[in-house]
Parts: sequence; C-alpha cells; structure tokens
Amino acid sequence: MFSSNWLLIHFCLIINCLLANSTSDEISYYVPSEGGGTSLNRATISGLGEPLNVIISAKSSPEILTNSGIQNFAKSIGFSQECLGLHRGELQKANLGDGNGWVNETKLFRQDFGDPFLGSCLETFIGGNHFRFWRQNGTKASSGALFLSVSQEEDLNHSHTIVPNGYNLGRDRLVANATTGNTAFGNRKYFTRVEYVDGMLPAGNVGVNHGISQDGKVAVLTITAGPRFLPSKNRGISRFTQTNFKPINFLTRLSLTP
Repeated sequence: MFSSNWLLIHFCLIINCLLANSTSDEISYYVPSEGGGTSLNRATISGLGEPLNVIISAKSSPEILTNSGIQNFAKSIGFSQECLGLHRGELQKANLGDGNGWVNETKLFRQDFGDPFLGSCLETFIGGNHFRFWRQNGTKASSGALFLSVSQEEDLNHSHTIVPNGYNLGRDRLVANATTGNTAFGNRKYFTRVEYVDGMLPAGNVGVNHGISQDGKVAVLTITAGPRFLPSKNRGISRFTQTNFKPINFLTRLSLTP
C-alpha cells in the first residue's frame, strides 16, 4: 500500500509538470503600435479608419485561428459569410505591426438573423452587425491572433454607413453572443472568455470613419473548442436559428425593405 504522503508528493509533482507545460507564457497577441502598426484600420482612400475592437487571442484553440475555424465559430454566434459569397465595396486594410504592412481584410461576415445560409442576404438589405478580420502572422510578430473590426451598420439605402455608437454596439453585441453560455454550430461547441483591454485604441473619433466616437476598449476573446459530438437532426443549426429565424419572416422582412 502507498502511504498518503507518497501519494501527495506524486500528486504535487504531476501538478508542477502540468503547470510547467501550460500555455500561460504563450503570446495572446502583439500590440500593433509596438511594431509600427495601428489599431485603426484603413477604411477610406483619405485614410480614415475603423477600430480593431475585438481580438481573438492566439491562446484560443488552434482550429479557431484558421479560416474554416473562424467561419464555423462565427456561425455559432449568428454571423455568416457574405450573401451568395459576393463582396460589394472596397476591401479595407489593416497594419497589425507584424511586418506585413497594410494588407487587405481576410474575410467579412454579416449578421445572419439565425439563418446561416441566407440570413446574411437580409443583413445586406436591412443592415445589422458585421465584422471583417485580419491575421497577425508577419515575421516581426507572428502571434496568429485574429484582429476584428466590428460595427453595427445602416441598411443598403443608407450605403451601409455606421449607426450612431455603432462601433461600441457592434463589439458589445458580438461579445454578448459569444459569451452567453456555450455556442454551437454543426458538430462543434465553443466556450468563450472575454477580457477588456484599454490603451491600444485611443478613445474618441479622431481619424475614425464617419466621425463616430468609440470608447477605446478592445475585447480580447479566448475561445475553446469542445470535443466534437454526433450531429442531431438539427445539424448545422446555430443556437440562434431555432429561436429567432423563420423562413416566412425572412421573406416578409426582405419584401418590406424600402
């Protein structure tokens, strides 16, 4: 029989080993300004920008940091790729201070109103929340973190300008969707933690597109992907779909759009 002291000693050794091999020393992201970048993207030819107000930490599950991984996660929180895969308008650029300079957005996702297949078409017409992202992967600062520019926008008739307080609103609504319990899409579940960081983004509206003030807070999300589970009859449906979306509502709202 092993003594209780022997078991306690070996338990402590195991804990120390786990701590030594933890990811606590890994980089969540590099601050863009420290590498000559900026936390305002470049949205217009004149140089006005929109805030990079959400970061998906490099400490997230590795799959989240891939294009397919962020797409699946986005669907779990009510966002989908652009309507029919078509992009309208100019691509925005960002300089994440990683040595890549100013690069085009990787992809844009729009609020899908619970329908991960056609809902983003509705957002195109009536407005809603949306985000574009960039990956920090240059040779100077290769964290792998994703930097998001999130905002709430007007409808198509208003040329998708940002609503009053739209940068703060867009960020806060995305964070609320991601952190209210677990989210899921397809056969994957996610758990998301948030931390708010000050100082990376100056508060106010200096240099900000549309002259809309924002509070300077950046939400840093750490997303953990849970084990895959067997798909049910609702496979591919996000937690928003079953409560918020009905096909007739989609068609009705689309037909009523001026």
